[in-house]
Amino acid sequence: MAVQLQTVTKRYGAVHALDALSLDIREGEILALLGHNGAGKTTAMKLILGLLPADEGTIQVLGHSPTGAAALNQRRRIGYLPENVSFYDNLTGREALAYFADLKGIGRTAREALLAQVGISHAADRKVKTYSKGMRQRLGLAQALLGSPKLLLLDEPTTGLDPLATRDFYAMLGELRQQGVTIILSSHVLPGVEQCVNRAAIVDHGRLLACGTLDELRQRAQMPLVIQVRGDWAGETPLQALADEGLPLRRVN
Repeated sequence: MAVQLQTVTKRYGAVHALDALSLDIREGEILALLGHNGAGKTTAMKLILGLLPADEGTIQVLGHSPTGAAALNQRRRIGYLPENVSFYDNLTGREALAYFADLKGIGRTAREALLAQVGISHAADRKVKTYSKGMRQRLGLAQALLGSPKLLLLDEPTTGLDPLATRDFYAMLGELRQQGVTIILSSHVLPGVEQCVNRAAIVDHGRLLACGTLDELRQRAQMPLVIQVRGDWAGETPLQALADEGLPLRRVN
């Protein structure tokens, strides 16, 4: 497992941000943490990153405790994109990425490759203050990918993106999954997420309500399947085939 949380609890006074949360994330998968704002998604990520200690329970990240003796070296293998990514507006995209790359000891060749990978090479010499929200997110993803991390954590990565930018962003995540990167992303909306995730974990008030593939979660929730048919059908054989499979049909005029 890339990440394991066992009965993890985190309190802020009397409030349980996480309440006995147990979750396993497999190597090379994309897992979505789904839940409303305040459900505990960001807190879970901060514990995985080692930015916060757990009050109870155990956490293993890439085989080590995120707050143990090996934490510093372990963090070099982790990339993180916060919900509100910030850069110095007067730097160009290339300069901003170079700043973070220098902190990690990453050379110029790797930096240029990342700018190309996330699709902003053409705008690398423009100041960040001229970037759209989507371009800032792409630059943020390039920052998170410095050092070729094995684990990538993305907190609400598509907030504020238009549908086209959202689609492109998730397409990039699919490519990273093919390279063997384990990805944990949080979201409070489902549209767009389903195209790239292997599994989803639904969190509410710090508790894990359900975890599985989206098909498994739909079946567990007994969500109805709705099929809209448009155009003229030469007979109703296709619809009858669906009925034969036990799907309830309703004619809408």
